[in-house]
Amino acid sequence: MGKLTKNQKLALEKVEAGKAYSLKEAAQLVKDTTTTKFDASVDIDVRLGVDPRKANQMVRGVVSLPNGTGKQVRVLALCTPDKEAEAKAAGADYVGLDEYIEKIKGGWTDVDVIITMPAIMGKIGALGRVLGPRGLMPNPKSGTVTMEVGKAVTEVKQGKIDFKVDKTGIVHTSIGKVSFSVDQIAENAKAFMSTIIKLKPASAKGTYVKSVYLSSTMGPGIKIDTKAIEEN
Repeated sequence: MGKLTKNQKLALEKVEAGKAYSLKEAAQLVKDTTTTKFDASVDIDVRLGVDPRKANQMVRGVVSLPNGTGKQVRVLALCTPDKEAEAKAAGADYVGLDEYIEKIKGGWTDVDVIITMPAIMGKIGALGRVLGPRGLMPNPKSGTVTMEVGKAVTEVKQGKIDFKVDKTGIVHTSIGKVSFSVDQIAENAKAFMSTIIKLKPASAKGTYVKSVYLSSTMGPGIKIDTKAIEEN
């Protein structure tokens, strides 16, 4: 670990070692301990008591954050001509089909989310090597393969995110910005955690939610009292 700056040392002093905080307390601390000059992201890390190597313990889902993500999400809608107007009206940044498939084959991936239709997945399958490693492959489970293209675009623009547990049993995602109010950060965190809890696999044994931490970009991790999540 590199040498701590004066601001980072001051930030760490505000966090009581070993203490678990309520969502609102953690949200306030995230704001108080952020030292970056830019509007940092607020991240949540959840360690789950699951074995992701087992198919019946894979935790994956989507959640619509009540206050959005605070990010400008760039959306590409790969759709048939009859759906183009619907996608554009919903706010898609790029709309088309074959020309964008060719661009992606050439290495272009300057988007955050790709939404498409079931009938087009055959064409998109060939792009797996480009899209897969970047987490851009459309998936019916995340709502990005659908006939309701306009609705899907709107939801993503308003703050719908998808997530999945990694091979170490941790779910990590951004749930807002430091510029959000304490209530907005806490509400987004609670919505995310409620979804995680609902997705508990029936085969998972023992403690399901082992630990939850809230942090900002380059800021210290704030431990959240898992028992208090439902009370916030």
